[in-house]
Amino acid sequence: MFMKETVVNNQVGLHARPATFFIQKANEFKSSIWVEKEERRVNAKSLLGVLSLGIVKGTAINLIADGPDEETAVNALVELINSDFSE
Repeated sequence: MFMKETVVNNQVGLHARPATFFIQKANEFKSSIWVEKEERRVNAKSLLGVLSLGIVKGTAINLIADGPDEETAVNALVELINSDFSE
């Protein structure tokens, strides 16, 4: 299991288009991946799950992966978030 904390800093947070890009990236990996905000944890490959967290600009989240490509998966998602989804 591999985990990393990051902060979402793009204008709209993890909603609509950014969330779609995030889920598409998460689905490129074999590992199980979760997004954790405070005490809630959801499947990072589920659009409804990710949207249900209500992640806005400035929110700290944990990305957790478990599987054969866990470290690569988490680092790729952190990189996507840090790029502000290329907005």
